[in-house]
Amino acid sequence: MDDAERKAQEAARARAVEFWRQHDEMEARLTRPVSERMLDLAGVSAGMQVLDVAAGRGEPALPAAHRVGAHGRVLAVDPAEGVLQIARERARREGLTNVEFQVADAEALRVEEGAFDVATLRWGLMYMREPERALQCIHRALKPGGAFVIASWAEPHRVPWAWLGRRMLERYRDVSLPIPGSDGPGVFRHADPAVLDAALRRNGFSVETSEDMDIPVVEASDGSGIVAWLRQLGGPLVKLVDELPEHQQRAWEEDISAEVEKHRVGETVTLGGVTRLTLAKAVGVP
Repeated sequence: MDDAERKAQEAARARAVEFWRQHDEMEARLTRPVSERMLDLAGVSAGMQVLDVAAGRGEPALPAAHRVGAHGRVLAVDPAEGVLQIARERARREGLTNVEFQVADAEALRVEEGAFDVATLRWGLMYMREPERALQCIHRALKPGGAFVIASWAEPHRVPWAWLGRRMLERYRDVSLPIPGSDGPGVFRHADPAVLDAALRRNGFSVETSEDMDIPVVEASDGSGIVAWLRQLGGPLVKLVDELPEHQQRAWEEDISAEVEKHRVGETVTLGGVTRLTLAKAVGVP
């Protein structure tokens, strides 16, 4: 990697951290029910040891820390220092002293073997280069029979936050756009539950149950606010939009605004999707 590429990556990481810092309060509030339900499924209670992988800005690590109390402990790991700093700041504001933050790659996670009662992983496994290596590391970290809860996204047509912009963009391009995660890391890598279930079983887990939750991830006063969020989110979609003539870019934005306005509730419009929560237990040898 040359200096130009390194600087471009650093700039991209800085933009991502700024994006999440700007939207942290909203996203945490809207998606908190997912974190709480993950902890319910795992049976997190006072005194437990919890490992939160790909913890990002602290979900569900911080809600877990509240549940385990003074005699419990939460270890939150993520490869990005910038987002972990947001989590640290939230922990201080919430008066939490029983949660530790560690910059770590889940695919090479080094923690004490059999140290944790529960592991959680919210919207992170699908982005990993080698997710099954991460599953092996998590299995080693759990006590025998330990609970592991993963949040992943359902099929594209049920996840408008990640699919609506692409569907509208196809009106202005001659080819269909690929599904992110269909051939590697991406939002829909585990949209087919059979794919995730098989990976879990190959790595020493039994799949106990799964359930769907329909949740918002962004809200705004009107459709233009949703469009602004999508543009700030960036990624391959925005790059494709920026390749269009300006009048088609404006048309794309108007299409999205009109679609989300159909689902207005009171003073706000939202965009979200269906997330699938999978409960597994560490029972075998990976």
